Amino acid sequence: MVSVKTILNIIWLVLCGFWMFLGYLVAGVILCIFIITIPWGIASFRIGAYALWPFGRTIVSKPNAGTGSVIGNVIWIIFAGWWLALGHITTGIALCITIIGIPFGIANFKMVPIALVPLGKDIVPTSSLRAGQQPLIEL
Repeated sequence: MVSVKTILNIIWLVLCGFWMFLGYLVAGVILCIFIITIPWGIASFRIGAYALWPFGRTIVSKPNAGTGSVIGNVIWIIFAGWWLALGHITTGIALCITIIGIPFGIANFKMVPIALVPLGKDIVPTSSLRAGQQPLIEL
């Protein structure tokens, strides 16, 4: 039997997931060209996989993230975060035009924070949340 998460992920993939994945892929490739930005390129690939198939997974804060994450996030915003967040906002607005697309538009809006500041966050299956651990984004 097919789960609701699988159906939502398939619809998401067709409507916007594939295109958002391509955006993250392009950002990752560009960031991997420069040696110093390889960690952000890897983060872009990780988030791209999340943007491709998000339902059933969530974003949580890393408990040991510190100053390095803050500095890294500033660099991320300069090189890639602003236009990836803009892509989520644009796609979210387009999806909200139809009634069927509204839940997927809202899901896109929920991905804006991770597009802007991805470092210091983990993508985990919703089933693996520990007791008392709060997700940052619930899809």
